[in-house]
Amino acid sequence: MTSRFRQRLPGRVVLILVFGFLYLPIAVLVMLSFNDSGLPTAWSGFSTRWYVSLVGNSDILHAAWNTLVVAVFATLISTALGTLLALGMETRARKSNGLEALAFAPMVIPDIVLAVALLSFFSRLNLTMGLHTIVLSHVIFDLAFVCSVVRARLKSFDFSIVEASRDLGASGWTTFWRVTFPVLLPAIVAGALLAFTLSVDEFIIAFFTAGAGRSSMTLPMQIYSMIRFGVTPEINALATIVMGVSATALMISQWLNKEQIQ
Repeated sequence: MTSRFRQRLPGRVVLILVFGFLYLPIAVLVMLSFNDSGLPTAWSGFSTRWYVSLVGNSDILHAAWNTLVVAVFATLISTALGTLLALGMETRARKSNGLEALAFAPMVIPDIVLAVALLSFFSRLNLTMGLHTIVLSHVIFDLAFVCSVVRARLKSFDFSIVEASRDLGASGWTTFWRVTFPVLLPAIVAGALLAFTLSVDEFIIAFFTAGAGRSSMTLPMQIYSMIRFGVTPEINALATIVMGVSATALMISQWLNKEQIQ
């Protein structure tokens, strides 16, 4: 038993160091968001007053509302299109590597490159920028993630039940809603939650496609504008809330993925 523990000890030490490197800064951020002092690093006692002050900050509330609007609409559109794209790609008689690379390109293209491309595209169309352009931009990269999640479920999908439904006289629409959709629903919800998380957290593309003015500012953009004047416990509290929402949605998405695999 002792020899086995000694053999596993180096791996456990490395694991602890890696997780510490990843999550210790986040833990410090969360802890300092409850700091009673107005100084960002000097701990003077536990307090929730910075969370209370967020409720009275109109700029933050406006940015939070914009973020929610963008995330909801981007999630709905990308989930619908991503699911249809996954079905179309998976049911094709001939698989195309070029088509798959094209569909998943937004997942691997650097955000700054995609942001500049979208900015140039919208400018070329003489499109006034605002929340609608942020939504369209988020749909582009959210769609690829939704498609990948739904396709993972389709890999184990038994298409013979679809054929059986059609043989029994059901129309294509009825077959989809009563046979295909219920089986894919956990994957669709998981993809939607992942898209929502990505949309809430996204900064670079939103920053480039929001246009001028504060009317289309999202929470990540609001945090950036506040942090230029120094880190405060209020920023720590806001970042903690955004991180908590994203982490919750991501954990639910992972749980749904695990359930459907089982």
